[in-house]
Amino acid sequence: MEKQLEVGMVAPAISLEGDDGATHTLEEQRGHWVLVYFYPKDNTPGCTTEACMIRDMYDEFEDLGITVYGISKDSVASHARFKEKFELPFTLLSDPEGEVVEAYGAWKKKKMFGKESMGIVRSSFLIDPNGTIARVYPKVDPAAHAMEILADVRECMAERE
Repeated sequence: MEKQLEVGMVAPAISLEGDDGATHTLEEQRGHWVLVYFYPKDNTPGCTTEACMIRDMYDEFEDLGITVYGISKDSVASHARFKEKFELPFTLLSDPEGEVVEAYGAWKKKKMFGKESMGIVRSSFLIDPNGTIARVYPKVDPAAHAMEILADVRECMAERE
């Protein structure tokens, strides 16, 4: 049975090496909103679109105090090249063993050109300052996702006031 995270659940722990060579944890982000987004592979069309849309709206993410972590199974070196090539201002985390990917339920059966295989499904989780899942995005439109996240954070903040 596939793992299914839901709004209100405590977000699974994250402790992964980032494109900067440092270990980043979800715990160190307590008190901040966090967008954890899972993507299949560096330098592929959809993944590049999604990352660049977040980059282009990153000032708004910062203004709202949102930490962004992009996670895939690619290596730290691959992440560093991807980040540099597209001037991404946020952290990319490497999960080569797929433990965090699986904990968040982003490792699923996919179908492409009639063939089934296991892989990372483009999905995201908005985590509130208490470490609780505030929103789940099981299927992400790479071109619209950044705007969706910003609208949802504003809505969540308004609900808590």
